[in-house]
Amino acid sequence: MSAIEEQSRRMETLTSRERVLKTINHEVPDRMPIDLGMHNATGISAFAYWNLREYLGLPVQPIDVPDVNQLLARVDDDVLERFHVDCKMLAPKWEKPHIWNPRGQYRFSMPATAQPHAGKNGGWQIERGTAKLRMPDNGFFFEGGWGDFFDGDETEQLDATAREAEKIYKETDYFTTYLANFFGYARCDDPEWLCKLMTDPDEILEENRMLCEQELARAGRVIKSLGKHVQAVCFNSDLGSQKAPMCRPALYENLCAPFVKKICDFIHGNSDMKVFMHSCGSIKPLIPTLIQCGIDILNPVQISADNMDPRELKKEFGDKITFWGGGCDTQRVLAMKSAQEVGDHVRESARIFGSGGGYVFNQVHNIMGNVPPENIVAMLDAAYEKSFA
Repeated sequence: MSAIEEQSRRMETLTSRERVLKTINHEVPDRMPIDLGMHNATGISAFAYWNLREYLGLPVQPIDVPDVNQLLARVDDDVLERFHVDCKMLAPKWEKPHIWNPRGQYRFSMPATAQPHAGKNGGWQIERGTAKLRMPDNGFFFEGGWGDFFDGDETEQLDATAREAEKIYKETDYFTTYLANFFGYARCDDPEWLCKLMTDPDEILEENRMLCEQELARAGRVIKSLGKHVQAVCFNSDLGSQKAPMCRPALYENLCAPFVKKICDFIHGNSDMKVFMHSCGSIKPLIPTLIQCGIDILNPVQISADNMDPRELKKEFGDKITFWGGGCDTQRVLAMKSAQEVGDHVRESARIFGSGGGYVFNQVHNIMGNVPPENIVAMLDAAYEKSFA
């Protein structure tokens, strides 16, 4: 441990869980919290994680893959500690896993329900339910839908997650989040649905009313099972493209937001959990509505999208919502620039977002499989370096 790092550790006065909660409450913590892999949009490719462990001189063994679709790694405690990470993924380990060798030296621990096989035109395929996933030769993740690889019903999955949540809560001081995302009442990946916002708004409202009743019941089950041991629950709704929101803000406000608010109000009224929302893209015009709905945390803060300048976001909304992400541009910087340039970029982003609390450091979405390990180290070390500023 360097003298600077040792001095920094002595300055830490909060546990990781306390640090993150203080930040979300818009109080100034002892340092800026850091995340790597708590959520399935804040993580790291299993390929990149293998390379990172080799680069750090840490033991490399089959990498546990909790997210088969994106081939994300479960980040081990030794790496969490090395980079001063304050958050931990809540995902029970697979029963009866098997080892898959996609190519080269890589070995991944996969669930029994995911059996990749060679595709007719090369690459790999997985069939699970209606999902038909494909990864091309030298690819880093699967495409073609989202498969649920837990071998059991919703109750069994919730029970297994609750046991893991209690273990994390009692045996560590990490902040953690329930990952089974609540729907954001907006299907912006469906062109027909987007058209119906304008042509059949009553149909959209009725559809969302019915879904909201189901989600309220589900929220009750989540609170009962995990409310004592989990600090946040997640919404997932990609509302933006690279250029702008996927629909008019007024349409979202009238047809979708009331149902988001109902869920947020229910969670806040019946538990101490925060509400974490993942939404990619250029969504600045929607942020005031999300705040009014009761969203506490916004991720991934895609600073590479139009109208998502960090200074403007922090100035306009930094005291009203916690930004979780935006610390490193994964489209144009993390895999494209030198380690020195990555570090400089992160220090500036952390300086802007980290001022005054209300910010958890993370890169914009997941670290892809082709990112050099030295750039990952530069990013996370720079984040910790600036976390006391």
